[in-house]
Amino acid sequence: MDTPLSTIAVVGLGTMGTGIAEVLARAGREVIGIDISEAAAARAISTLEAATARSVARERISEEERRDILARFRTFSDLQAAADADLVIEVVPESYEVKQQVFQALDSIVRPGAIIATGTNALSVTRLAADSARPERVLGLHFFNPAPAMKLVEVVSSVLTAPQAVAAVTDLAHQLGKEPVAVGDRPGFVADGLLFGYLNQAAAMYEAKYASREDIDAAMRLGCGLPMGPLALLDLIGIDTARTVLDAMYAESRDRLHAPAPILKQLSEAGLTGRKSGRGFYTYEAPGSGVVVRDALTPLEAATGGPAREVRSVGVAGSGTMASGIAEVFAKAGYDVVLAARSAEKAETAKARIAKSLARSVDKGRMTPEARDETLGRVTPAGSLDAFAEVDLAVEAVAEDLEIKQQLFATLDKVCKPGAVLATTTSSLPVVACARATSRPQDVIGMHFFNPAPAMKLVEIVRTVLTGDDVHATVRDVTAKIRKHPVDCGDRAGFIVNALLFPYLNNAIKMVEQHYATLDDIDAAMKLGGGYPMGPFELLDVVGLDVSLAIERVLHREFRDPGLAPAPLLEHLVAAGCLGRKTGRGFREYARR
Repeated sequence: MDTPLSTIAVVGLGTMGTGIAEVLARAGREVIGIDISEAAAARAISTLEAATARSVARERISEEERRDILARFRTFSDLQAAADADLVIEVVPESYEVKQQVFQALDSIVRPGAIIATGTNALSVTRLAADSARPERVLGLHFFNPAPAMKLVEVVSSVLTAPQAVAAVTDLAHQLGKEPVAVGDRPGFVADGLLFGYLNQAAAMYEAKYASREDIDAAMRLGCGLPMGPLALLDLIGIDTARTVLDAMYAESRDRLHAPAPILKQLSEAGLTGRKSGRGFYTYEAPGSGVVVRDALTPLEAATGGPAREVRSVGVAGSGTMASGIAEVFAKAGYDVVLAARSAEKAETAKARIAKSLARSVDKGRMTPEARDETLGRVTPAGSLDAFAEVDLAVEAVAEDLEIKQQLFATLDKVCKPGAVLATTTSSLPVVACARATSRPQDVIGMHFFNPAPAMKLVEIVRTVLTGDDVHATVRDVTAKIRKHPVDCGDRAGFIVNALLFPYLNNAIKMVEQHYATLDDIDAAMKLGGGYPMGPFELLDVVGLDVSLAIERVLHREFRDPGLAPAPLLEHLVAAGCLGRKTGRGFREYARR
C-alpha cells in the first residue's frame, strides 16, 4: 500500500470534479477525467484551458508549463478508463444509489492496490465502503469549492479504512499544497457539520420573519467578519444541496438544530435552488450569475420608518471598554458626549482610555492632532447620571446584569428630559425588561454595539413591542450618522449575531467532547474551509468562556431547545476558572503578560 498515486481518475466533471482535476494536473499528476456527459467533459477541458491561460497572463506559469498541464488531463466517457489509476476520486451527485453504482462498477475495473475516494460531504463513507469489494481501500476525500483556491481537504476514515490508505492520500494532499484534516465518518464531517447547522438556523430565522435577509447577512458579515452572509452562502452552495446535507445530519444526530428549516424544502421543491437556478433567497441576474438584482423583497433605500427626533448630545453610562468605545464613536461623529460612571475618577479613567485610542489613530495617520483634540474636547466626564439631564440620547453600557440595568433605567427615567431616547447595549438580556423599569417604555430601544466599538461597523437595533416608531427612526438615523451599519431585529435572546454564532461555537465544543476532532483541526477546518477569521476555539478564548457560557444559558432558557444546552466541557472549564485569554488558560494555554 505504498502507492505513489501518480495517475488519478476523477469521476464526475461538474464544478467540483473539474476543480479537483485542475489541482491534480497542476501538481504534475496524470489525470483521467470521466463523465458520461461529453458536454461536461468538454466544459472541463475549456475550464482548465481558461484557468491556465489566466495563469500565463499573470506570469504565474509559462506557456510550456501550460501545455504540460493540459496534456496531463484526458477525458473519457467510460469508467473503464480508470483501470490504470492509483487513486479514483468520485464526485458524482449526492445519492447513495448513484455512488454505489459507481463503486460497484469500479470494483471490477481498478487494480487491487488502487484507492477509491468519495468526495461526499453528506453521505456515509462507511456505508459506501461496506458495499465495496475492498472496503479497506475506501475513504473520503472532501475538497472545498472552489478546489483550486480552497486549502482545506478533509480526509475521512471509516472503521474499515486501512491506515496506509489514509497515509497515502494525506501525503498527496500535502503535495497538492493543501491542508489535510483527519476526521471520522459522520455527516458533514467537521467544516460542513458546523457550517450547515448555522446556515439552517439562519434560514429558520428568516422564515420566522425575525429579520430581513439583508440584515441577517449583513449582521454575520460585519459582526463576525465572515466573507458571506448565511443566506447568500446557501444560495451559492445550492439550497437543495444544503437540504440534503441537513437531512443526513439530522438522520444521525436527531438534533432539532439539524432538522432542515421548512423554507429549504419549499424553495428546493419550487426549483428555487439559489444562484444556479437564478433565484433562491435572493434573485440573480441570470442562472449561474452571482449578481443580485432587486426583487419584491428588496428594501427601499430611503425607508426610515417615520420622522426622527433631533439628537445633538449623547450620554454614555459606564466606565468599561465598551462604554469608552461608544463615547469615542459619538464624539468622532461630532456629538457632544457626557461620559458618566459611578465616580468622577472612573469617568476620568474612561476618558483617558479614549485619549489613548485617539493617540493611536494619530500615530497611524488616520487622524490629525487637531481632530484628536476636537474629538476629546467633546467628551465630558461625570461622576453621576445627573449629568444626563439635557442629553437627547442616553446609552447604557454597564454590566450585563438585568437588575443593575433596570436600576439604571429607573434612574434615567427620573433624570433625562422628556423626549430623550433611552438605549441599552445589552447583548443577551430582554430590552423590554429595561423599558418596563421606566414610565416611558415607548422611548426605550436596544443599540447593540460590537467590541471594539470604534472598529466594528455593526449595530443591532432592537425594537420591543412598546418601542415608538419615531424612536426607532431616530436610532437608525443616528447610527447612520456615526458611520455604522444598522440592522433591525426583535427583542429576543441573542438578537441576530449571538443567536447564530453561539450555537455554532457550542457545537464545536461538543465535537471535542465526543473526541471527533482536535481543537487545532476544528479551528483549521473553519478558517480554511469556511473562511472564518478565527477558529471557534480561538474565538471562545478571546470572548471569554464565562461570557460565552452566560449567552449559551440565555439562549437555552429562551428557546428551550435541548440542542442549545451548554456543552458540559464549557461548564467545567468555567467552574475551574479557565476563562480564556484573560486568565491565561481556556481551551488553550497562553503566556501571561
